[in-house]
Amino acid sequence: MDRLIIENGVENVQLLPAINDDHDGVVVELMENMDPTIFLPRLKASMSEWTLQGKKGVWIKVPIHLVKLVETIVKEGFSYHHAEPDYLMLVNWIPETTNTIPANASHRVGVGAIVLNDKREILVVQEKNGKMRGTGIWKIPTGIVEEGEDISAGVIREVKEETGVDTEFVEVLAFRQWHKIFFGKSDLFFVCMMRPLSFDIQIQELEIEAAQWMPLEEFAAQPSAQKLSLLRHIYELCIAKADKDYSAGNPNPLSPFRLPFCCLSTAPLINCHLLSPELSFMADTTSSFSSSSYASSIYRAVAISNILEAENEQYTS
Repeated sequence: MDRLIIENGVENVQLLPAINDDHDGVVVELMENMDPTIFLPRLKASMSEWTLQGKKGVWIKVPIHLVKLVETIVKEGFSYHHAEPDYLMLVNWIPETTNTIPANASHRVGVGAIVLNDKREILVVQEKNGKMRGTGIWKIPTGIVEEGEDISAGVIREVKEETGVDTEFVEVLAFRQWHKIFFGKSDLFFVCMMRPLSFDIQIQELEIEAAQWMPLEEFAAQPSAQKLSLLRHIYELCIAKADKDYSAGNPNPLSPFRLPFCCLSTAPLINCHLLSPELSFMADTTSSFSSSSYASSIYRAVAISNILEAENEQYTS
């Protein structure tokens, strides 16, 4: 372990163990259990040494069993960066220059699954928790993509967990971004088209009250669909997909651009046509658009926009 040698040549203060990062900074991962009174001089000596070395960002990872050191670190000019279940990460920018420390993760990702079978039935659930609890409303399966998980894998997992049905990812129909949704963070929500690979339902009893294959007409006839129009819009989208009258794209894009989208199993590169600041349509680069008019495409855009508007409230609750 490094030691600081003071001017009289006496070794008395150990520097904190650290590794260099790729941006002229250091990362300290605390492991040793120590008292704050012992830790403070080591931190001060280390900061002095790193300043002399021209280091920029200093990261200190504090495991949960050393939480008693957090106050000491904060008082030395560090601030919180992010936290995980078993540690807290703090950071300090040393030089008198613009702080270029990257912000913590700004978004979380949610998915919704539209699953249609050959009988023109849609897979729907009733939830035990959240704002939809006890309402009797049937909705599409939704959930949150886990850390390190692709969107295509996440939506397959969510459908399986909630209903027991195995599915295959087909395409992303649309996505939308919201801000200040989950503890001030932004949110991306993707509506995905899925192909069923199995049909027997086994619900997740902790979160799901019921699940079923529901005829599209019955799905659209729900009182909530007549009152709020949300489920009617979903019904319109499902009918369009069942009749092959809708493709996840716009034949006359207002602002086209291309994005790499490696998590899509059908195509690593997609066309993304921005219809509004809130709603985007996406399609496989090889897909052909239906013969429906541009006005019909806009109508479908409104339908999906309404789906996303309400699904946000459902899966974030």
